[in-house]
Amino acid sequence: MPNISNRTKTFTDSVIRRMTRVSLQYDAVNLSQGFPDWKPPQPMLDRLAAVANEGPHQYAVTWGAANFRQALAAKQSRFMGRTINPDTELVVTCGSTEAMMAAVMTVTNPGDKIIVFSPFYENYSADAILTDCEPIYVPLYPPEFKFHSDELERAFQQKPKALILCNPSNPSGKVFTRQELEMIAALAEKYDAFVITDEVYEHIVYKPYEHVYFSSLPHMYERTVSCSSLSKTYSVTGWRLGYIIAPPQVIEAARKIHDFLTVGAAAPLQEAAVVGLQFGDDYYDGLLAHYTRLRSIMLDGLKSIGLPYTTPQGAYYIMVDISHFNFASDTEFCEELAKTVGVGAVPGSAFFREDINRYMRLHFAKSEDTLYEALNHLQDIYKKIPVHA
Repeated sequence: MPNISNRTKTFTDSVIRRMTRVSLQYDAVNLSQGFPDWKPPQPMLDRLAAVANEGPHQYAVTWGAANFRQALAAKQSRFMGRTINPDTELVVTCGSTEAMMAAVMTVTNPGDKIIVFSPFYENYSADAILTDCEPIYVPLYPPEFKFHSDELERAFQQKPKALILCNPSNPSGKVFTRQELEMIAALAEKYDAFVITDEVYEHIVYKPYEHVYFSSLPHMYERTVSCSSLSKTYSVTGWRLGYIIAPPQVIEAARKIHDFLTVGAAAPLQEAAVVGLQFGDDYYDGLLAHYTRLRSIMLDGLKSIGLPYTTPQGAYYIMVDISHFNFASDTEFCEELAKTVGVGAVPGSAFFREDINRYMRLHFAKSEDTLYEALNHLQDIYKKIPVHA
């Protein structure tokens, strides 16, 4: 049998999805993989039920059904502050995972460098490896997860083709300030680099923080490849509907990449999702209020238990400091947590390039009942998991 590809030896399977399997093994409350345990909006489900009988059930246009693209362009034009052409500036993908991969493949060549902030969503390093690019990691320093401007410029001095920007950030919950984004923009322009944004949590930003679309900054539209999806905003992580928004010349190339990666996103689900894209501001206000309530439940609960944490500014993840347990490995700690306490978490080392083993990531995209169940389990953490000497 011939040898398989060397690239598969340089990264592991998803630690996040692995911890979901560990949670299932021990029947633990799964706060590892970030998906809700409630239904999507009822109007979308009602439309999906009708589509099951009416169709469409065959291929949509490869880069997205016309009515879906039109509804998506109208919605994003409203929030991003510029008119987006659904025919030339947008491609629909199979989730933001494909959107990010297609974006990296579109703007880079093998051997190019890509800046990645650390901690980072684990797919970004795999995206770089699979596209034969070299990641340059720039640390975000806890607990505020701020970068140092001199370190970022040194990364840009290595002539990267692009920087990946997750905002709001997974796993830290950081929301980049306008000043920070303007610093990134100035360096991207100075060193002639693209910025690939992952903005799937764009509508989950807690007051007083605000989400600034990177492409809305002066001179940045031409060098920004904006990736996002419907997964988090409409609680449809399994529908796998993502998209790229970018200048026409970028989209023309991205459509070719997308065509041969997946052909196209599911036609029935695009049809059913159109109604969600037409929701008014009250939906997004309600979404934020809902997540604000869930965040408060988790933060108040962790505080009462005595578990230190960093407060997320956006998204729905909390980085909990477990260093005082003195485990040699945060992975070992998280496995023990699932086994003896009954709560699933992701070891923080999965997100850091640096040798940092002091965090676990919990998510709170769960019903109040589920969160209270998890917190009840965590009440006994100091009894069930002894502090190592």
